[in-house]
Formats: sequence, C-alpha cells, structure tokens
Amino acid sequence: MAFIRRVKTASGATAVQIAYKQKGKIVKIIHIGSAHTKEELNILLALAHKRLQADQLALFPEAQPSLRVGIKRSYSDLLWNILREQYHKMGFSKLNDEAFEALCLARIVEPTSKLDSLRVLEDLGVGPIDQNKLYRSLAKAAEQDYRKTISQACFEHASGHGLTLILYDVTTLYFEVQKEDDYRKPGLSKERRLEPQIIIGLLVDQNGFPLGLHSFEGNKAETKTILPVIEAFQAQHGLTKVTIVADAAMLSAANLAALTEDGYTYIVGSRLHKVPYDIAEYQKTGEMSDQQIVVSHQEGYRVIYQYRAKRAALDLRNIEKQVAKAKKALSGQIPANRTKFLSIKAKSKQLNQKLIDKARALAGIKGYVTNLDIPDQEVIAHYHQLFQVEATFRMAKSDLKARPIFHRKRDAIEAHLTIVFAALAIGRNIEYQTGISIKQFVKLLRPIRSGIVTINGNEFLAEPEIPDAVKPVLNRLSSGH
Repeated sequence: MAFIRRVKTASGATAVQIAYKQKGKIVKIIHIGSAHTKEELNILLALAHKRLQADQLALFPEAQPSLRVGIKRSYSDLLWNILREQYHKMGFSKLNDEAFEALCLARIVEPTSKLDSLRVLEDLGVGPIDQNKLYRSLAKAAEQDYRKTISQACFEHASGHGLTLILYDVTTLYFEVQKEDDYRKPGLSKERRLEPQIIIGLLVDQNGFPLGLHSFEGNKAETKTILPVIEAFQAQHGLTKVTIVADAAMLSAANLAALTEDGYTYIVGSRLHKVPYDIAEYQKTGEMSDQQIVVSHQEGYRVIYQYRAKRAALDLRNIEKQVAKAKKALSGQIPANRTKFLSIKAKSKQLNQKLIDKARALAGIKGYVTNLDIPDQEVIAHYHQLFQVEATFRMAKSDLKARPIFHRKRDAIEAHLTIVFAALAIGRNIEYQTGISIKQFVKLLRPIRSGIVTINGNEFLAEPEIPDAVKPVLNRLSSGH
C-alpha cells in the first residue's frame, strides 16, 4: 500500500513523501521534495500523485489531479560556472572583457570558429552575445596587449607553486592558403606541410603550465626564437635565477653564451653529428652498460652522455629499416630519393657504410649540455620534463584546436593565439587539480544540465543532479588539489 504524506522539517519546510506500508509498517519512503510556500506544496503534491499514478491504475481517473510538465530549455550551467570560477581565480578578470572571457571558455568546451562560438555559449546558458562584440574583443585583445596581462597572471600563479624550471619548445601552425605574406611563410614544418606557416614558441613551468607564448614568421630558424622569448620573459618579470630547458634544436654557441651572460643556467639537448671523442675512447675498451654516463668537460659547461639499452634497441631497429630501404633503392625496387644511407653520385649509387657505422655507434646515446653544478642524473631528469611542453602543445593542437585559424591579418591571428593561451592556462590548471584531462573534464560535466521547466504553465528552475562519479572530481577542484 502506498500513500502520500507530509512531514515538517527542522527548517520549517514541508517535505512531501510517498510512503509504502506492509503489515502496518512503513517499509519504503520516496522523498519528492520540500516546499517552503503553498504554491510549491501544491506542485509537489501534484508530482507525488503523478508518481503514484505511474505505480498503479487509478479507479477514478477523473478524480486525479491534472499535471502538465514541460521543459522550456536546458543548459550546462554547472560547467559554465566552474570554468568562470577558474577564469577569475587565474586573475584573467583583470581584463574586464566579458566577450573575451566567453570566447576563451567556449574554446575549452568546444573549439570552433568565433561565429560558431555563439552556439556553444547558448548551449552553456550564456545570454545572447552580439557577434560584433566578439570581433571588437579580438581587436581590443591585440590593441591592449591582453597576452601581457595573461602572462603576468600565469607567472604569479606558477610562482605560488614554486618556479624552478622554465621549459621552452616550438611548434608550427600551417594555413590552408597558397599565397604567403610577411608573417605566414613556408618553412621547416613540424607536420611536414608545404603550406605557409607560423612558428609558435611556448614557455611552460615544470608542470606544463604555460608562462608565455610568442609567434614568429614561418621561415625563422628555431635557434633564433629562444633568445627573444627568454629576453622578453626576463624583461617582464625581472627573473634570472631559473633554469632554461630546451631541446637540441635550440643549441647554438651564441644561444648558450647569451643565456650564460644573462645569468641563466640551462640544460639543452646535444646534437650528435659524430661519435664524441670521450665515447669513442670508451667504446675501444668494450660495450657500454645500461644507463652508463660519460661526461665531457668544456669551458663554462659540461656535456653529459648517457647510454640507454632500451633506446639503443629502438635506434638499431630503425637503422636496420633504413638500411633495408637503401638496399631496395640500390636494387631499383623503390625510388632512391630521400634514402638516408644511400650515396648517389653522377652515374652510380652505393650504400654509405661509413654513415651506417656511425649511426650504429651512436645508437642509444643521448647528450645533454648544461652549466648547472648539479648531479648528472638530476640534469637528465630535468631535461626529460620537456614532455610537459609537448603535452601542452598537444592540448593546444588537439583539445583546443589552435588551428584552423580563420584569420589572415597578424593582429587577428595574435588575438586568436591569446585566446588559446588563456584557455591553455585554465585547462592545464584544471588538469593539475583534478588529475583528469580537460577533454575528459568537459565530457564529464557538459551533460549535467540545469533547466527551466514549466508545471501547469508556471516556470521553475530545475537544479542539476550531480552523479556520484562526478562528485570526487568537483571536490578535488574545490579543494585545489
């Protein structure tokens, strides 16, 4: 037997419940809701009657209360409010630009064009935003150098967590246009593209949190990007006592001398064009053991060479594949172009055995250049933190889809990159706190909907029900861990 009952709560509200009895004892209670007004009580009673109707056939249908329930609209209010809270915690609200904030947060939820962001914002429950306001915001972002404000806020945030390493790397973003200009130029592409491109230099801390983003002409050499970025960072924050970590593409004598002169310590990957003397001398006496280190001291810095058996096995497999490819080209089975171990002369071609022997001698060996006075293993561990830059670049290119870029003028492209930069900072911070990717985070929260429901013609706000699986994530976010 089921019946509706009303119970006074400690707060003075009236709880409406459906109770189930067996042999005179209540065995189950379903809580419908708590009413604070007479109107709310009538609605809850009507909902309870509706629930009872679903459980049993009514003897007198005409006596049952009529209840009309509809959904006027629904939206991802929970996700939007959390992202806004993170935006403000990062200090980006100093910009005082709601349109920029909307574009930034919409990109985290669903990367798309600026115009299509209006649809994303509507789904998040954000009131109508004039598209002209969005485009004016892009112009302001370039004119008022929003990126400088964002970079400062990011620096202050990272400093609070202890800033010891600055990691630097570059990537390329190509444009699906045929004609180059002074900014978008063909160059050495990370994605092996032939189209005009720009180069992006990114500074992050040891956790992959972005500190600075700079763009360069598409044909600029990677070695010539690091100093302008570091010098701009130094000028803005007055910092010298941090360690710069970069890969071998940034290694040049001029760069290392300039970093030392500016007071920086550094760890940079070493290009191995030939077998280093110290390694060659050691190899004369026998094979290197796993994780063995050989150190070469130079004036003002040292080079640490480490051999890894696992890396050697991978290198040797790749070398043998290249040798096999060269042999096929030699026998005419495949074209000879772009074949690494093949020497092609005017009327002949042959295997370059000298190059093959050198590659095999270098298999498994990685070099690190540093002016830091710390243990060798610590230098290597710091260098391997570069994966954090790669992870941040992956987020920019995949989760936040930095391209395609629907702009052609440099100011508009720079404004777009500023939005991506701000979104990167928020995304990385959410990942750090929750332990899940920003893509997972959005996927988890976006389906949790708030809404406006109509009951018998009256409108009411429907609060979202948060699944148990989501609560630990929200708790980690609110606690900052």
